[in-house]
Amino acid sequence: MNPFWSNIFRMSGYEDSLAYFLGTIPIFDALKKKDLRFLESMVHIRTYQMDETIFHEGDIGSGMYCIRSGQVLIYVHDDDGKEVKHALLGPGDFFGEVALTAQKPRIASARTLEPTVLVGLFRADMLEAVSKYPITASRILLGLTRCISDRLQYASMKLQQQGDNSYSSKTEE
Repeated sequence: MNPFWSNIFRMSGYEDSLAYFLGTIPIFDALKKKDLRFLESMVHIRTYQMDETIFHEGDIGSGMYCIRSGQVLIYVHDDDGKEVKHALLGPGDFFGEVALTAQKPRIASARTLEPTVLVGLFRADMLEAVSKYPITASRILLGLTRCISDRLQYASMKLQQQGDNSYSSKTEE
């Protein structure tokens, strides 16, 4: 197709925008377009090389990250110092979200496995948004609460299943 004509029929490019990408992240998927544009102005783009540490277990968390491209390994070290993989994350995944609300030590480390572009949302920016733009900030925080709630419920179900499995193996002995 002639490039002239393809540009006429092509959408405005919104699908390529950072705001559109943010709207695909579960925390932000209920936000309106104007809220996503505001969020776009708050976030920070970070580019990492392969095998670059994003943060270490025990670091005080300052914010969350969404993966625009690349892969991130979330891991901890066991008692022998060996890495134990918790998750392998890719484009559209997010991590570190608890740091938006609490200055607590990270419970795991994060490292890139290939060149990676991350979109960071930091607590300082979120606190500023809460005071200056409370309605939009509350929508973001409600999405955050929903996602943390979902993860907590999933973890609780997994623990319950493990407990049920250990109980049934003990009763069979």
